[in-house]
Amino acid sequence: MIALGIEGTAHTLGVGIVTEEKVLANVFHTLTTEKGGIHPKEAAEHHSKLLKPLLRKALGEAGITMEDVDVIAFSQGPGLGPCLRVVATAARALAIKYGKPIIGVNHCIAHVEITKMFGIKDPVGLYVSGGNTQVLALEGGRYRVFGETLDIGIGNAIDTFARELGIGFPGGPRIERLALKGERYIELPYAVKGMDLSFSGILTEAVRKYRTGKYRVEDLAYSFQETAFAALVEVTERALAHTGKDEVVLVGGVAANNRLREMLRIMAEDRGVSFFVPPYDLCRDNGAMIAYTGLRMYLGGVRFSLNDTVVKQKFRTDEVEVVWD
Repeated sequence: MIALGIEGTAHTLGVGIVTEEKVLANVFHTLTTEKGGIHPKEAAEHHSKLLKPLLRKALGEAGITMEDVDVIAFSQGPGLGPCLRVVATAARALAIKYGKPIIGVNHCIAHVEITKMFGIKDPVGLYVSGGNTQVLALEGGRYRVFGETLDIGIGNAIDTFARELGIGFPGGPRIERLALKGERYIELPYAVKGMDLSFSGILTEAVRKYRTGKYRVEDLAYSFQETAFAALVEVTERALAHTGKDEVVLVGGVAANNRLREMLRIMAEDRGVSFFVPPYDLCRDNGAMIAYTGLRMYLGGVRFSLNDTVVKQKFRTDEVEVVWD
Protein backbone atom coordinates (compact mmCIF):
# COMPACT_ATOMS: atom_id res chain seq x y z
CA MET A 1 0.00 0.00 0.00
CA ILE A 2 1.01 3.61 -0.59
CA ALA A 3 0.37 6.46 1.85
CA LEU A 4 0.70 10.20 1.33
CA GLY A 5 1.40 12.33 4.38
CA ILE A 6 1.23 16.08 4.88
CA GLU A 7 3.16 17.69 7.76
CA GLY A 8 2.51 21.26 8.81
CA THR A 9 2.57 21.72 12.57
CA ALA A 10 4.92 24.72 12.64
CA HIS A 11 7.44 26.38 10.33
CA THR A 12 8.00 23.39 8.01
CA LEU A 13 5.62 22.15 5.34
CA GLY A 14 6.34 18.62 4.19
CA VAL A 15 4.79 16.10 1.82
CA GLY A 16 5.89 12.47 2.01
CA ILE A 17 4.95 9.30 0.17
CA VAL A 18 5.81 5.88 1.58
CA THR A 19 5.13 2.19 1.50
CA GLU A 20 5.54 -0.07 4.50
CA GLU A 21 9.16 -0.68 3.57
CA LYS A 22 10.53 2.53 2.08
CA VAL A 23 10.22 6.24 1.47
CA LEU A 24 9.24 7.04 -2.12
CA ALA A 25 9.36 10.83 -1.71
CA ASN A 26 9.97 13.27 1.12
CA VAL A 27 9.95 16.94 0.16
CA PHE A 28 9.67 19.98 2.42
CA HIS A 29 10.21 23.69 2.71
CA THR A 30 10.93 25.62 5.89
CA LEU A 31 10.07 29.22 6.64
CA THR A 32 13.18 30.94 8.01
CA THR A 33 14.03 34.47 9.17
CA GLU A 34 17.23 36.44 9.59
CA LYS A 35 15.93 38.06 12.76
CA GLY A 36 13.14 37.23 15.18
CA GLY A 37 11.02 34.09 15.29
CA ILE A 38 8.13 32.60 13.36
CA HIS A 39 4.63 34.13 13.36
CA PRO A 40 1.84 31.51 13.07
CA LYS A 41 -0.06 33.49 10.43
CA GLU A 42 3.05 33.90 8.28
CA ALA A 43 3.80 30.19 8.59
CA ALA A 44 0.25 29.31 7.57
CA GLU A 45 0.49 31.59 4.53
CA HIS A 46 3.80 29.92 3.66
CA HIS A 47 2.13 26.50 3.80
CA SER A 48 -0.87 27.61 1.72
CA LYS A 49 1.39 29.00 -0.99
CA LEU A 50 3.68 25.98 -1.25
CA LEU A 51 1.34 23.05 -0.69
CA LYS A 52 0.39 22.45 -4.32
CA PRO A 53 3.98 22.75 -5.66
CA LEU A 54 5.30 20.39 -2.98
CA LEU A 55 2.50 17.89 -3.64
CA ARG A 56 3.31 17.88 -7.36
CA LYS A 57 7.02 17.49 -6.60
CA ALA A 58 6.42 14.57 -4.22
CA LEU A 59 4.19 12.74 -6.68
CA GLY A 60 6.77 13.30 -9.40
CA GLU A 61 9.64 11.96 -7.29
CA ALA A 62 7.59 8.91 -6.32
CA GLY A 63 6.55 8.35 -9.93
CA ILE A 64 2.87 8.00 -9.07
CA THR A 65 -0.43 9.87 -9.34
CA MET A 66 -3.02 10.55 -6.67
CA GLU A 67 -5.01 7.59 -7.99
CA ASP A 68 -2.17 5.31 -6.84
CA VAL A 69 -2.38 6.55 -3.24
CA ASP A 70 -4.25 4.24 -0.85
CA VAL A 71 -4.49 6.45 2.24
CA ILE A 72 -3.97 10.14 3.04
CA ALA A 73 -2.50 11.16 6.41
CA PHE A 74 -1.97 14.59 7.93
CA SER A 75 -0.48 16.08 11.08
CA GLN A 76 -3.50 16.60 13.34
CA GLY A 77 -1.48 18.16 16.18
CA PRO A 78 0.05 19.33 18.39
CA GLY A 79 1.11 22.54 16.72
CA LEU A 80 0.22 26.03 15.62
CA GLY A 81 -3.50 26.33 14.90
CA PRO A 82 -3.30 28.26 11.61
CA CYS A 83 -0.69 25.84 10.23
CA LEU A 84 -2.58 22.74 11.30
CA ARG A 85 -5.78 24.00 9.67
CA VAL A 86 -4.04 24.51 6.32
CA VAL A 87 -2.80 20.91 6.11
CA ALA A 88 -6.02 19.43 7.51
CA THR A 89 -8.07 21.30 4.92
CA ALA A 90 -5.76 20.13 2.15
CA ALA A 91 -5.91 16.52 3.33
CA ARG A 92 -9.72 16.59 3.53
CA ALA A 93 -9.98 18.08 0.05
CA LEU A 94 -7.71 15.40 -1.43
CA ALA A 95 -9.52 12.61 0.41
CA ILE A 96 -12.90 13.80 -0.86
CA LYS A 97 -11.76 14.51 -4.43
CA TYR A 98 -10.02 11.16 -4.91
CA GLY A 99 -12.20 9.03 -2.63
CA LYS A 100 -9.37 8.05 -0.29
CA PRO A 101 -9.46 7.22 3.45
CA ILE A 102 -8.01 9.90 5.72
CA ILE A 103 -6.03 9.48 8.95
CA GLY A 104 -5.08 12.17 11.48
CA VAL A 105 -1.65 11.56 13.01
CA ASN A 106 -0.14 12.73 16.28
CA HIS A 107 3.04 14.56 15.29
CA CYS A 108 5.05 13.45 18.35
CA ILE A 109 4.19 9.78 17.89
CA ALA A 110 5.15 9.97 14.21
CA HIS A 111 8.67 11.06 15.13
CA VAL A 112 9.19 7.80 17.05
CA GLU A 113 7.17 5.55 14.73
CA ILE A 114 9.31 6.33 11.66
CA THR A 115 12.26 4.61 13.34
CA LYS A 116 10.40 1.30 12.95
CA MET A 117 10.92 1.48 9.21
CA PHE A 118 14.59 0.80 10.06
CA GLY A 119 14.01 -2.26 12.23
CA ILE A 120 13.60 -0.56 15.60
CA LYS A 121 11.10 -2.56 17.66
CA ASP A 122 10.24 -1.01 21.02
CA PRO A 123 12.42 1.98 21.90
CA VAL A 124 12.64 4.71 24.45
CA GLY A 125 12.49 7.83 22.34
CA LEU A 126 14.07 11.18 23.15
CA TYR A 127 12.04 13.62 21.05
CA VAL A 128 13.65 17.04 20.91
CA SER A 129 12.37 19.88 18.76
CA GLY A 130 11.43 23.53 18.91
CA GLY A 131 8.03 23.10 20.49
CA ASN A 132 8.37 19.70 22.12
CA THR A 133 10.77 17.91 24.44
CA GLN A 134 9.61 14.51 25.61
CA VAL A 135 10.93 11.11 26.63
CA LEU A 136 8.46 8.59 25.19
CA ALA A 137 7.98 4.83 25.34
CA LEU A 138 5.15 2.47 24.44
CA GLU A 139 3.63 0.99 27.59
CA GLY A 140 0.13 -0.37 28.12
CA GLY A 141 -1.03 0.36 24.58
CA ARG A 142 -0.10 4.04 24.57
CA TYR A 143 3.00 6.16 24.14
CA ARG A 144 3.60 7.25 27.71
CA VAL A 145 5.45 10.46 28.51
CA PHE A 146 8.14 9.47 31.00
CA GLY A 147 9.56 12.97 31.12
CA GLU A 148 9.00 16.29 29.40
CA THR A 149 9.74 19.97 29.57
CA LEU A 150 7.70 21.92 32.06
CA ASP A 151 8.09 25.19 30.17
CA ILE A 152 9.72 25.50 26.74
CA GLY A 153 11.15 22.95 24.31
CA ILE A 154 14.91 22.61 24.03
CA GLY A 155 14.81 23.78 20.41
CA ASN A 156 12.82 26.86 21.39
CA ALA A 157 15.31 27.59 24.17
CA ILE A 158 18.25 27.33 21.76
CA ASP A 159 16.49 29.43 19.11
CA THR A 160 15.57 32.11 21.66
CA PHE A 161 19.16 32.28 22.85
CA ALA A 162 20.33 32.58 19.26
CA ARG A 163 17.81 35.36 18.68
CA GLU A 164 19.22 37.23 21.69
CA LEU A 165 22.66 36.88 20.09
CA GLY A 166 21.26 38.30 16.86
CA ILE A 167 22.16 35.27 14.72
CA GLY A 168 18.70 34.49 13.31
CA PHE A 169 16.43 31.47 12.98
CA PRO A 170 16.85 28.53 13.14
CA GLY A 171 19.47 28.99 15.81
CA GLY A 172 20.44 25.36 16.48
CA PRO A 173 23.13 24.93 13.81
CA ARG A 174 24.61 28.36 14.59
CA ILE A 175 24.75 27.74 18.34
CA GLU A 176 26.37 24.36 17.67
CA ARG A 177 29.08 25.97 15.53
CA LEU A 178 29.76 28.56 18.23
CA ALA A 179 29.91 25.83 20.89
CA LEU A 180 32.68 24.03 18.99
CA LYS A 181 34.86 27.07 19.66
CA GLY A 182 34.09 27.14 23.38
CA GLU A 183 37.12 26.96 25.66
CA ARG A 184 35.68 26.94 29.17
CA TYR A 185 32.53 25.86 30.96
CA ILE A 186 30.41 28.59 32.58
CA GLU A 187 28.03 27.37 35.26
CA LEU A 188 24.36 27.61 34.29
CA PRO A 189 21.19 26.34 36.04
CA TYR A 190 20.68 22.57 35.74
CA ALA A 191 16.99 21.86 36.18
CA VAL A 192 15.82 18.24 36.35
CA LYS A 193 12.67 17.95 38.44
CA GLY A 194 11.88 14.30 39.02
CA MET A 195 11.62 13.03 35.45
CA ASP A 196 10.80 16.42 33.98
CA LEU A 197 12.96 19.24 32.69
CA SER A 198 13.00 23.02 32.64
CA PHE A 199 14.91 25.19 30.20
CA SER A 200 13.65 28.67 31.07
CA GLY A 201 16.18 29.09 33.87
CA ILE A 202 19.22 28.19 31.79
CA LEU A 203 17.96 30.46 29.00
CA THR A 204 17.40 33.41 31.34
CA GLU A 205 20.83 33.04 32.96
CA ALA A 206 22.65 32.57 29.65
CA VAL A 207 21.04 35.73 28.28
CA ARG A 208 21.83 37.64 31.49
CA LYS A 209 25.48 36.62 31.32
CA TYR A 210 25.68 37.53 27.63
CA ARG A 211 24.30 41.00 28.29
CA THR A 212 26.99 41.71 30.86
CA GLY A 213 29.59 41.54 28.10
CA LYS A 214 31.95 39.62 30.41
CA TYR A 215 31.73 36.25 28.69
CA ARG A 216 32.73 34.92 25.29
CA VAL A 217 29.72 34.00 23.18
CA GLU A 218 31.44 30.74 22.24
CA ASP A 219 31.84 29.75 25.90
CA LEU A 220 28.20 30.55 26.63
CA ALA A 221 27.04 28.48 23.65
CA TYR A 222 29.24 25.58 24.75
CA SER A 223 28.01 25.78 28.34
CA PHE A 224 24.37 26.05 27.25
CA GLN A 225 24.64 22.87 25.21
CA GLU A 226 26.57 20.89 27.81
CA THR A 227 24.14 21.76 30.61
CA ALA A 228 20.89 21.28 28.70
CA PHE A 229 22.00 18.10 26.94
CA ALA A 230 23.26 16.52 30.16
CA ALA A 231 19.76 16.95 31.62
CA LEU A 232 18.19 15.35 28.54
CA VAL A 233 20.53 12.37 28.73
CA GLU A 234 19.91 11.92 32.46
CA VAL A 235 16.14 11.71 32.06
CA THR A 236 16.45 9.40 29.05
CA GLU A 237 18.71 7.05 31.01
CA ARG A 238 16.23 6.97 33.87
CA ALA A 239 13.44 6.03 31.44
CA LEU A 240 15.57 3.19 30.07
CA ALA A 241 16.20 1.91 33.59
CA HIS A 242 12.50 2.14 34.48
CA THR A 243 11.14 0.45 31.36
CA GLY A 244 13.90 -2.10 30.89
CA LYS A 245 13.94 -1.48 27.14
CA ASP A 246 17.09 -2.10 25.14
CA GLU A 247 16.73 0.48 22.37
CA VAL A 248 16.95 4.26 22.51
CA VAL A 249 16.24 6.57 19.59
CA LEU A 250 16.88 10.27 19.12
CA VAL A 251 14.31 12.10 16.98
CA GLY A 252 13.15 15.64 16.24
CA GLY A 253 14.93 18.61 14.72
CA VAL A 254 17.47 18.97 17.53
CA ALA A 255 18.60 15.40 16.75
CA ALA A 256 20.84 17.03 14.14
CA ASN A 257 23.12 18.25 16.93
CA ASN A 258 26.27 16.14 16.92
CA ARG A 259 27.13 16.82 20.57
CA LEU A 260 23.73 15.56 21.75
CA ARG A 261 24.17 12.46 19.58
CA GLU A 262 27.59 11.83 21.09
CA MET A 263 26.36 12.16 24.68
CA LEU A 264 23.45 9.77 24.09
CA ARG A 265 25.68 7.28 22.27
CA ILE A 266 28.09 7.20 25.22
CA MET A 267 25.21 6.67 27.66
CA ALA A 268 23.75 3.88 25.50
CA GLU A 269 27.11 2.13 25.24
CA ASP A 270 27.57 2.33 29.00
CA ARG A 271 24.14 0.75 29.54
CA GLY A 272 24.60 -1.86 26.81
CA VAL A 273 21.60 -0.77 24.75
CA SER A 274 21.37 0.07 21.06
CA PHE A 275 21.24 3.68 19.90
CA PHE A 276 19.69 4.87 16.65
CA VAL A 277 19.16 8.20 14.92
CA PRO A 278 17.15 8.21 11.67
CA PRO A 279 18.51 10.03 8.60
CA TYR A 280 18.15 13.74 9.28
CA ASP A 281 15.41 14.24 6.68
CA LEU A 282 13.33 11.86 8.80
CA CYS A 283 14.35 13.47 12.11
CA ARG A 284 13.18 16.95 11.26
CA ASP A 285 9.50 17.70 10.68
CA ASN A 286 8.60 15.81 7.50
CA GLY A 287 5.70 14.32 5.60
CA ALA A 288 7.18 10.83 5.31
CA MET A 289 6.86 10.17 9.05
CA ILE A 290 3.22 11.29 8.91
CA ALA A 291 2.56 9.04 5.90
CA TYR A 292 4.29 6.06 7.52
CA THR A 293 2.47 6.41 10.85
CA GLY A 294 -0.84 6.96 9.07
CA LEU A 295 -0.26 3.81 7.01
CA ARG A 296 0.57 1.75 10.10
CA MET A 297 -2.56 3.09 11.81
CA TYR A 298 -4.71 2.27 8.78
CA LEU A 299 -3.31 -1.25 8.44
CA GLY A 300 -3.95 -1.71 12.16
CA GLY A 301 -7.63 -0.99 11.70
CA VAL A 302 -7.81 2.71 12.59
CA ARG A 303 -10.48 4.60 10.63
CA PHE A 304 -11.41 8.31 10.60
CA SER A 305 -14.55 10.06 9.46
CA LEU A 306 -14.25 13.65 8.31
CA ASN A 307 -15.70 14.67 11.67
CA ASP A 308 -12.71 13.04 13.36
CA THR A 309 -10.22 15.24 11.50
CA VAL A 310 -10.60 18.40 13.60
CA VAL A 311 -7.12 19.67 14.45
CA LYS A 312 -5.83 19.49 18.02
CA GLN A 313 -3.36 22.21 18.95
CA LYS A 314 -2.64 20.56 22.31
CA PHE A 315 -2.77 16.94 21.15
CA ARG A 316 -1.22 14.93 23.98
CA THR A 317 0.95 12.00 23.00
CA ASP A 318 -0.71 9.68 25.49
CA GLU A 319 -4.22 10.43 24.17
CA VAL A 320 -3.72 8.00 21.31
CA GLU A 321 -4.53 4.32 21.79
CA VAL A 322 -1.88 2.40 19.86
CA VAL A 323 -3.82 -0.51 18.37
CA TRP A 324 -1.58 -1.00 15.36
CA ASP A 325 1.60 -2.21 17.05
